[in-house]
Parts: sequence; structure tokens; C-alpha cells
Amino acid sequence: MTVVNVHEAKTQLSRLLARVESGEEVVIARRGEPVARLVACKPQKKRRPGRLKGKIVIPDDFFDPLPEEELKLWEGG
Repeated sequence: MTVVNVHEAKTQLSRLLARVESGEEVVIARRGEPVARLVACKPQKKRRPGRLKGKIVIPDDFFDPLPEEELKLWEGG
């Protein structure tokens, strides 16, 4: 883990990002106190449309108006 001050982080951001990409963790400190931690992001999985098809069932009455009592609860009453 590398600790750098804010000024160094601002002037060397590209180099710090390259180190993070290679697996290193970088801590940014202000007056010697850690403030932030730079770590590599996990790659996001690709989303696949229709993946849950047939697994979710929406009942026929889903869009029917709510009963008055329940509607009042949703509106804070």
C-alpha cells in the first residue's frame, strides 16, 4: 500500500492509476491523515436482457387501484 499526499495525487494521478490497475492500493492523505483509498474496480458483468423471463410473475390485479386504507398509508396518513 502506498500513501501519497493530496498535492502528489493531483500531479501524479495518471501514474497512481496505473499502479492501481496493476493491483496496488493507494491511500491519499491530507496532512498525514488518510482521506481516500484508490483501488481497482471490478469489471461489471454484461447484462443479458430476458434473463429472468418466466421467473417473475406479475399478478393480473397489479395495476388495480389500491384500497383506500392502503392508499392513505402510502400517502403518509
